[in-house]
Amino acid sequence: MHRKIFLALAVLVALIFVMNINAQAQQPAPAAPGVVVTQAPAVDENPYSDALTFKGFVKRTGVMAYPLITLSMVAFFMIVLFALTVRQGTVVSDAFMNSADALIRKQDYLGLLAVCNRRNECIARITSKTLDFATRNPTASFEEVKEVTEAEGNRQSSLLLARIAYLGDVGAVAPMLGLLGTTLGMITTFHEISGKGVGGSNQLGLAQGVSEALLCTASGLVIGIPSLIFYAIFRGKVNRLISEMEAATTHLMALLAVQYKRAARAAAGQ
Repeated sequence: MHRKIFLALAVLVALIFVMNINAQAQQPAPAAPGVVVTQAPAVDENPYSDALTFKGFVKRTGVMAYPLITLSMVAFFMIVLFALTVRQGTVVSDAFMNSADALIRKQDYLGLLAVCNRRNECIARITSKTLDFATRNPTASFEEVKEVTEAEGNRQSSLLLARIAYLGDVGAVAPMLGLLGTTLGMITTFHEISGKGVGGSNQLGLAQGVSEALLCTASGLVIGIPSLIFYAIFRGKVNRLISEMEAATTHLMALLAVQYKRAARAAAGQ
């Protein structure tokens, strides 16, 4: 998992670096010494076109650019990671359920415990915790074993929900950081023109400063809205997987209850 995280971050950093190199490559090359180059003044149809580049974005958003860029990288990384890991195979799989069903019917608990240790699934960890308690405490009743199973099931459900909660936190924090950057930018803009008159140039400077400050809010919303959308998608998927995990746990506990009753009848007959 850590290797996937590092790979995703490396790809994202490489993309940003390539975008920065391309932006620098589009700048005109310097003229040779002694050569006078006459060039008509360029008409910039969109004065904020450089905001699409990394350097232009940092220049126009100021100090809040770095937290926003960091949050965007974190959000992208989480979306990719959860898309790869939040799936049915990591919670409960048919292969494990078939193996567990057969081994419980044979009362091969040590074999099932070995299978659980080889599987990286939530249902495998729940079963492993249950069997570990049952084998270490042979005199424990079925109700005590069931309590251990329910406690471990609740813990696994909480871990699944806590993982995706970080994406929701990013979606809530990003607009706040954007609003903070806008507030700081407007304070700076009003401070710069506070000692000047009310001429047209100052009004133009005010409009330009406010538009640049609002770029922070727009950036925060661009990060926050997709984060909240994907958080809602992953939350619904996790809730569905938790329901399937609870159903699988109930099935395994019902099989264990049958085996406990069978063992109790055999002991009573002897």
